[in-house]
Amino acid sequence: MNTPVPDNIEAARAEAEELHEAINGHNHRYYVLDEPSIPDAEYDRLMQRLLALEQAYPELVSAESPTQRVGAKPISQFAEVRHELPMLSLDNAFSDEDMEKFFGRLADRLELEAGSEGLSISAEPKMDGAAVSITYEEGRLIRAATRGDGTVGEDITHNVRTIQSVPLKLRGTGYPRILEIRGEVFMPKAGFHAFNENAEARGEKTFVNPRNAAAGSLRQLDPKLTAARPLDMYGYAVGHVEGGVLPDSHSEIMEKIREWGFPVNPDARTVAGIENCRQYFVDLGERRDALPYEIDGVVYKVDKLALQIELGQVSRAPRWAIARKYPAQEELTVVEGIDWQVGRTGALTPVARLEPVFVGGVTVSNATLHNIEELQRKDIRAGDTVIVRRAGDVIPEVVSFVPERRPSDSNRTELPTECPVCASPVRKTDDEAVARCTGGPVICRAQRVEALKHFVSRKALDIEGLGSKLIEQLADDLVHKPGDIFRLDAEQLAGLDRMGKKSAENVISSIEKSKSTTLGRFLFGLGIREVGETTAQNLAAHFGGLDPIRNATEQDLLAVEDVGEVVAGRIIGFFADPELSGVVDDLLAAGVEFEANDANQLPVGEVFAGKTVVLTGTLSQMTRSEAGALVKRLGGKVSGSVSAKTSLLVAGDKAGSKLQKAQNLGVAVWSEQDFIDAVGDFLTT
Repeated sequence: MNTPVPDNIEAARAEAEELHEAINGHNHRYYVLDEPSIPDAEYDRLMQRLLALEQAYPELVSAESPTQRVGAKPISQFAEVRHELPMLSLDNAFSDEDMEKFFGRLADRLELEAGSEGLSISAEPKMDGAAVSITYEEGRLIRAATRGDGTVGEDITHNVRTIQSVPLKLRGTGYPRILEIRGEVFMPKAGFHAFNENAEARGEKTFVNPRNAAAGSLRQLDPKLTAARPLDMYGYAVGHVEGGVLPDSHSEIMEKIREWGFPVNPDARTVAGIENCRQYFVDLGERRDALPYEIDGVVYKVDKLALQIELGQVSRAPRWAIARKYPAQEELTVVEGIDWQVGRTGALTPVARLEPVFVGGVTVSNATLHNIEELQRKDIRAGDTVIVRRAGDVIPEVVSFVPERRPSDSNRTELPTECPVCASPVRKTDDEAVARCTGGPVICRAQRVEALKHFVSRKALDIEGLGSKLIEQLADDLVHKPGDIFRLDAEQLAGLDRMGKKSAENVISSIEKSKSTTLGRFLFGLGIREVGETTAQNLAAHFGGLDPIRNATEQDLLAVEDVGEVVAGRIIGFFADPELSGVVDDLLAAGVEFEANDANQLPVGEVFAGKTVVLTGTLSQMTRSEAGALVKRLGGKVSGSVSAKTSLLVAGDKAGSKLQKAQNLGVAVWSEQDFIDAVGDFLTT
């Protein structure tokens, strides 16, 4: 919040009281009810505002202030556990300037003549989970507790014992008689999504995010329920210790507890000085979306324990540590309206038109609501205050609305009966979540434009220079069906906005070049529902020509890999429709041609016989689709996910979570060059 602090104590006191009430209410929803109504970034802003008021008017600070406590009181169903040492919170840094001030304070308090550049710092991902304390006696797990309010937590021993990664007995020897390990319990991304999908299929409550899933799982009275949830844990510190000696630095202690069998974050590093800390923050941020768990920042700690003791702490946070936050991936904003977009197949997608908000590093003004069923399940309405999420390059989505901020006169959003573009009737069948415009590409301009964009796209006819804006212009007059593209001339194009003579000639040259294509690309470009790039290639390889596909029976089509009854029905229906079949004939008449048998263009062999191969990352010498087709022709099966049944993973540039999972499972990993070397003889035949 950038609003200036009030210039009188009465106004400041009134605002502080409002903030007390708001923050305590959100604490109750988050910690006790497990039903948060605002994102973390909004909560941080409320706390920062209260801190600013208390710094300006110290007399506002009281024992009851949320700034003087770490969290909220534990729920009453669990026994209380009093921490031997308080579980403190961390101060936050939101910018490079905040980090510079932190390092400046370190240098001043430690009286470092050369500044803090040589100071050893432990850096680790700031896990987005639930803080937990686990106590071992003689190496055996005897108690686990939540952080609670930092002094008193909840006894969750029965639940923590169900987490497979947490050892019930430490390995080896040399650990203290009493050893308290503190860490973060979290739910990995893959497990979170699988859990929510299963819960939704059973009609049960789903979790908003992995953090809430972890916290909620630890608050189950029945450990069987916790055991059924995919929880994990990383240790990040030690607390109370008796009867033993530990190393004199944080990083060495973490290595020691790892040796004793307790999991620690593999991405933790020890760095020196502010510049290396900044670089760690940047590097981890670039890998953030590929990590198998959620993070919201980086935690920096002075590594040497003696220096930590010298630096000490304030009432709620240590002076020797700080959390640097990434830009919020969740934010609050207001839905100004709900629009309906019409796609290539006529599907109507509801899109929330938002009051612009900065989230995930960009300003977001629109967010998908997916389909009418999802929209009505979440019950999003115009005027709602909503949580918007954006992670990496993922399309922004509306997570939920804030109930207490809903206008009293709001109305439930209903599916339109007519297409917003062409006014054709909208229909929805029971077997689909989406509703569709019945106008088709001839009547509905939106469908026509999207179908043309798909036809000229890189994986279809790949017509260079025919971008979205140019297609938008052409669809109004010159191009009504794909075949019309091949009847354009340079003079027509040169007359369009922002299109000169030379550019027009280049586009016409690309169009002419695209007339010679492959059967797989041609089939994909037709935009047959359910027929993606891989299915189109499989059809081309199986039938070898267009006519056999046009005349294929359901039984013929079911013999093709990855083609089931639904896909077979879509293909038969497409070619049986006189209008759609006419589009194909028109393209052939316009001069589009392709190799009679795509299958003959691929080598045949048994390099991957009986093997399941996963391709991930960016390949430089061929596309993943081309590599996949090659694997199939050489006897293998291509899968989109890594499991214990995976034989081999081929990892290109910027390989992400699939690579890490393969390494964890012990799956063989090849580089792109390894793959090229293995299939090289076939590539040259």
